[in-house]
Amino acid sequence: MSKKAKITAQCITGIFAVLFIFYGIYRGEVSIVFNKAVNICLECIGLG
Repeated sequence: MSKKAKITAQCITGIFAVLFIFYGIYRGEVSIVFNKAVNICLECIGLG
């Protein structure tokens, strides 16, 4: 794979990643992900 093709693939992947992040924010999934992260952390520490 040429260097130009790699850079193009990385740029396209990065653009899609940013688009999906904004789509998740638009759908209101930030609080859901945050709650799951807090629950996982509390289970690992042993407080939950």
